[in-house]
Formats: sequence, structure tokens, C-alpha cells
Amino acid sequence: MNDTTVLARTTERRPRTWLRMTLMLLLVALLAAGLYGFQQFKSGMIKQIVTQIRSEVPVVATAKASMQEWQPRQTAVGSARASKGADLAAEIAGVVDQIDFESGQDVAAGTVLLRLRPNDDDAKLAQLQASADIGAVTLLRDQRQLAAHGVAQATVDTDAANLKVARAQVAAQQAIMAEKIVRAPFAGRLGVRPVDVGQFLSAGTMIVTLQQLDPMFVDFYLPQQALGQIAVGQKAEVTADAYPKQTFVGVVSSLNSKIDSSSRMLQVRASIPNPDGKLLPGMYLGVSVASGQAQSLVTIPLAAVAFNPYGSLVYVLHNEKDAQGKDQQVVKQQFVTTGESRGDQVSILKGINANDEVVTAGQLKLHNGSAVKIDNAVQPTDNPAPVPRDQ
Repeated sequence: MNDTTVLARTTERRPRTWLRMTLMLLLVALLAAGLYGFQQFKSGMIKQIVTQIRSEVPVVATAKASMQEWQPRQTAVGSARASKGADLAAEIAGVVDQIDFESGQDVAAGTVLLRLRPNDDDAKLAQLQASADIGAVTLLRDQRQLAAHGVAQATVDTDAANLKVARAQVAAQQAIMAEKIVRAPFAGRLGVRPVDVGQFLSAGTMIVTLQQLDPMFVDFYLPQQALGQIAVGQKAEVTADAYPKQTFVGVVSSLNSKIDSSSRMLQVRASIPNPDGKLLPGMYLGVSVASGQAQSLVTIPLAAVAFNPYGSLVYVLHNEKDAQGKDQQVVKQQFVTTGESRGDQVSILKGINANDEVVTAGQLKLHNGSAVKIDNAVQPTDNPAPVPRDQ
């Protein structure tokens, strides 16, 4: 192959290479133009939708902020315990001979609940009583003999000592027999019976629990900062999940004499009347204790506040003029400082005043300066003590 042939072939390949490159560049340009056109179309559609949304005046519900008396409260979760409670047991071992109670029964103080088998206790008592009786006779006879100088004083002293020993043995046997009878130490309600007749019981085995349910104690803990705001005699309100529509009212009966060193909490005990026996020991209860002086605070429905990481805000309604000079209602964002809440209400410490009208529903459609329409046909709840809907 000579140089003339190579040059000819090289000359033939060059037009083909340029043609391929030109086609590739055209394809890339068409693709870029398509992407650009799609982005322009998408931006136009989004702008059109946003413009349409903004052109629609959102409908909201509103409510006026009001000035209300606000009683500061200390709240906690407490545990109920009986004013008197004990797990009853026999002091000595034995076989159950008789059971004189039913599970859940209300009993008076001193009621006989259970008897252990007496075995030969009566015979031993009779034997010891006979020894005491003969000791008493012997002492009386020797005292008469001493008066007649028939016996020595030492004999009479020995007889008196023997009589005391015999009588002490009688008392000891009577005590053993009494330990086989279990009585209610105080009035209250019995629990579920875990023992049966014929069952052998070791000393200290629980027979039944006895709880005095009226009044009921509620133990709860408050932070040490509350020490200056709570005192014996203050009103305490207790709620239980088992009775959602009922509030049990009592008083603070005692404060612990020290602060827990690990949690820095103060133990408080309230006494709650419980004549119906609805509250039972061990129940978890919600406790609220009024503390300090009542204050007048601005309150609004809790639904009106938008809680955000950068602050809490509400939308406040204002009357303004539009571009044509017509009256319109617009909302302005207002950051607020919230206080305590109760039920569906929240107190406002700073940010708005009483009689300011705030948006309570429809905030998701708003931005600062939005014109709005008001429809208060449906309002969120504004109850300081709401009842659960499922009750």
C-alpha cells in the first residue's frame, strides 16, 4: 500500500466523523432544550397554582381573648393508700379450723375472722388452772396455820410464789390460745381470701388484707420549689381514670419533714373522703392543689396557638383597606408568651390583650398579612375542664 492510497482513505473518513459529531451535538442540544422547556412549564404551572390559591380568600374561625381569674395550681400524679391497712396473719403456726368471713366483706373492729385448730389447748388450760386452784387453797390453809403459829413464814412465802407461777402459766396458756384466733384490729373492708379450712399455716402467713377506705390517703411528690406555695389544709382535688366525670375533693393533711436528696422532691399527703369506697389503695390518681393567689390573666383557646421551635405565635385579626379602598379583614402574626394551660384554655403572659380577636381554626392556610373571611359556625372547644369524648 502506497502513500497515495492511505491519503485517500483518510480523506474519506473525515466527513463521516464530522457527521457523527454534528448529530451528537444536535441530539444533546435537543435534550437540553427539552429539559429547559419542561422546567419552564413546571414553574409556570406552580406559579399559576400558587396565584390561584392566594387569590382565594381563606375562611377561618375566630375568638376574642378574654380576661379571666386564673388560680395557680400544683399538679402531680399520686398513689392512693388506705388510712389504715394491714395484711392479717396468725402469730403462731397451725391448721385452719374455722373461717368466719367472706371475701370483700366489711367488718367491725374486733370481729373474729379465723380460728386455728385448738388441739389439746383446753386440756392444758384446765390442768394449769387446777394447779393454780390447788396453789390458792394451799396458800390459804398455810396462812391460817401461820396465824396459829403452826407453820413458818417461809412456807407461806413459798406457797404465794408457787401460786403466782401457776397463775402465770394459766395466763401464758390463755395467750397461746388467743393467738390462734385472728380478729380484725380495726374496721374496714376485707380483700380476697387466699386460705381454706384444713390448710396448715406457718406463723406470719397472710390470711387476708384489711383496708380502711374512708378516708383515703393520696401520696404524691412536688418539686422543692413548691414548698413555699403549699401548706396543710389547702384544698386538693383528685381525679381517677376509673371515674372520669367525678372529682374527689379533700385537703392536704401532711408534708414530709425532709426533701428527698436524690430527686429533690417533697412528699405530700392529702386526705380524701371516700364514703362509697370508690377509691382503692394502689390506684394512680391525678392530684391538683391550689397554690398562691388567684390572678387575672388573658386567656384564649389552646387551638389558637401555634407552638413552633422558634416561638409560639397567634394570628390576630385587623381591619385594613384594600387597593380599592374597601374594608377587609387581614391577619398578622403575633409572637406570644404562654403561661399555664387548663383544659382547652391557655393563659397569655405577653403578646396580646383582652378583646383581641385571634384565629382559632384555619391557620394552615394563612401567612402574615393574609386577607380572610370569618365563619364562626364551628368553633374549637374552650372548656377549662373538658370531659373526654368517649365518656
